[in-house]
Amino acid sequence: MGESGGTGGGVRHRLPVRKLVAASAGNAIEWFDWTIYATFSIYFATQVFPASDERLALINTFATYALAFFFRPLGGYLLGRFADLRGRRTAMLLTIVLMAGGSLAIAVLPTYEQVGWLSPALLLLARVAQGLSLGGEVSNASAYLAEIAPPDRRGRYSSFFYISTGCSLLLASLLGFGLARALTTAQLASFGWRVPFLVGAVLGLAALWLRRSLEETEHFARNRAKAVELRRPLLTTLRDHPAAVGRLIGFSMASTLCYYTFFSALTPFAVKTRGADAGDVFLALSVGTLLFVALQYPMGALSDRIGRRPQMLVWTAVTAVGVVPMSTLIGPGLGGLLVVFCAGLGLYTAMTSIAPAVMSELFPTELRGLGIGAWYNLTVALFGGTAPLVINVLSGAQFFWYVAAGAAIAFLVVLTLPETRGAVLR
Repeated sequence: MGESGGTGGGVRHRLPVRKLVAASAGNAIEWFDWTIYATFSIYFATQVFPASDERLALINTFATYALAFFFRPLGGYLLGRFADLRGRRTAMLLTIVLMAGGSLAIAVLPTYEQVGWLSPALLLLARVAQGLSLGGEVSNASAYLAEIAPPDRRGRYSSFFYISTGCSLLLASLLGFGLARALTTAQLASFGWRVPFLVGAVLGLAALWLRRSLEETEHFARNRAKAVELRRPLLTTLRDHPAAVGRLIGFSMASTLCYYTFFSALTPFAVKTRGADAGDVFLALSVGTLLFVALQYPMGALSDRIGRRPQMLVWTAVTAVGVVPMSTLIGPGLGGLLVVFCAGLGLYTAMTSIAPAVMSELFPTELRGLGIGAWYNLTVALFGGTAPLVINVLSGAQFFWYVAAGAAIAFLVVLTLPETRGAVLR
């Protein structure tokens, strides 16, 4: 992919597509593995936990999923600091090994019938490794994409991060659909659930091969000594950059709620509460996800022209005002579902396309990996990890008011955000 109109004097700029794909591939693998766990848990729950109580087995499987979720902040802190000390490339290789290793471990996991409680213990260890990995991947890949980008094209480079996410979600969905059509329920419970985890491990090896040739960023090389000299770096982010921490938490909260709403909560809400056809919901979500992927690069490019702040203000304002009225369209019939998923996910790209750029522009290089890793992942754990509980405590419709309130808070936070379009990273 090439572009005209370079960074200076009309020189043609060519996107380093292979490098951008390699940097973003880890994020795709991370979300692929997390999605297939949720999708196939109903089949392997009684393989890993005692089959005598199917309901308890499923609860334990989802508890393992949730517990791993809360290891993300620790992974963000440890692997973010590791990236600030040892380099973005090295850290990104480590996150891929952890994620692919966890996926392979689940794929070959012995059953409860074979080894007893060792089976769920091994599942928990694999999920903890993946939770740590995901916490580090987001911050380190975001920092890498931002640091290799020319200042006036940081939005374009950042957009590749969620292009990978959308593609992985589509792949996981299509794989689930294909296996469900090709195998019986008994076959899925017996061996079919292992197939997607094996696919995840293979994809992880491919991503590792792509990343092996990545070069370290110049920003890291120039600032490594500063990172080494830092003592109590997490405290330093609060002491020296409190506004950056507050802004990151503010807009990450709204982003997390939007992600959970459109990619997770809407599907069961539409089917169970509003009586929508499951096939229509799947089709609408697939079309919305395709739009989500297609709009990432154009929205990233738009932010390089008009700025990050206006784009984020539109996203937060329209979400705050529109998510509750939009939820009334959810029900039987494909038309309303298409409007909801396409409008919601299309609007959300105003944020996701520039998320790595915006987060990276908040912190100096010596604190960038840890600053993003710790505070972003803590926010995701608090608001994403508790979202299933909140939606069950509130009625389905009230949950959309909760999302609207989060977006309204984020709008006020974004108002304080300085414009960083074209700025040189600190």
